[in-house]
Amino acid sequence: MLIRPEPDGSFLAIGQASHAWVSGQLARAWGNEEFGQIEPWEEVCLGAEQHDVGWAEWDLDPKIDPETGRPYTFISLPLEEKLELWSGAARKMISQSRYAALLGSMHGTALYERFPPDDPTLVEPFLDEQRALQSSLAAGFDPVQLRRNQKLVFAWDYISLALCLDWAPATVKEVPNAKDELVTLELTEDSLNPWPFRVDELQLKADARRWSGSFEDSPPVALEFTLRPRR
Repeated sequence: MLIRPEPDGSFLAIGQASHAWVSGQLARAWGNEEFGQIEPWEEVCLGAEQHDVGWAEWDLDPKIDPETGRPYTFISLPLEEKLELWSGAARKMISQSRYAALLGSMHGTALYERFPPDDPTLVEPFLDEQRALQSSLAAGFDPVQLRRNQKLVFAWDYISLALCLDWAPATVKEVPNAKDELVTLELTEDSLNPWPFRVDELQLKADARRWSGSFEDSPPVALEFTLRPRR
């Protein structure tokens, strides 16, 4: 769950799956001479779109944080519960796409490798479990290409979070370009530089709810974002 405060004092609840949908929209527009093409196309776009599938049911009936009176977010939810959600996420995709499931698992482990908790031993069983799953799923796939695509999913995830939660201006680090160099993108509320898309303007959308006590009973809100090259 993403929680976005609004100027009128209300707040929007954005499901992780809707945020991931924005990641998928970014993936499907990605690719130009400077940033290259996505391969394999459908599998990577699906992995981006479904990378938070483990949260989909939880978000329909989220646990309330007693300190805020609002739903726990993907940041504030206790670590043990987050790891439980992540542990089953990739398996939900295996019957759909082994490659997408593998990317989802790699995304989960990359989060805790890049941002380890204060006590790393808390995530070691999760990391061991996911690495074993990744090993079983990865047979026949190019490991260099997989790692490149994992970094792309990580970048799309962050861009989507920054847009949904109004974090801009923000920097998007370690994004592979066409030469497989890792570059940094600069994001504002309406631009991204350097421009990585094959279209001249990108329209994105997500669903949210104006929270009123339960997710399904809260009024729906349509979010729209527009990105353009920096002028």
